[in-house]
Amino acid sequence: MRSKTIIPGLILAMISAVVLADLDPWKDYELSESVYSVTTVRVDPNMDDAYLEGIARTWATSNEVAKKLGQIVDYSIFRSDLPQSGDFNLILVVEFENSAAFAPNKARYDAFMAEMGKANADASTEYAQKNYPAMRTITGEYLMREVTLK
Repeated sequence: MRSKTIIPGLILAMISAVVLADLDPWKDYELSESVYSVTTVRVDPNMDDAYLEGIARTWATSNEVAKKLGQIVDYSIFRSDLPQSGDFNLILVVEFENSAAFAPNKARYDAFMAEMGKANADASTEYAQKNYPAMRTITGEYLMREVTLK
């Protein structure tokens, strides 16, 4: 008989706690204007350095061009110290100034291709298409904003 009154009381307490935990954006926390494109990658065993070499020739090179043109704020690569744990062991992050900077734009594309050079872009794409599938699996892609609690 006692459990009939305790269980509803516990459920009511849990619901009340959830309601009280609501935060208000811009009052309790802020979201960054910056947008982060985050890709999680599972690099196969013993392929870390080979994959990083490829990333240096392709992904990092193109991000350097985009950064030079002011199309991105920055980019980063994070590698796990425990490469065999979890769903991914490498994270690729590109920071854009805002949502508009992330959106497709012909003028930015044309400027990027002019700076990168079509031959260099084609070689980079061919290298990635030929070599990356044997080295890694992309496990997720995310568009994120930094949360700052007040």
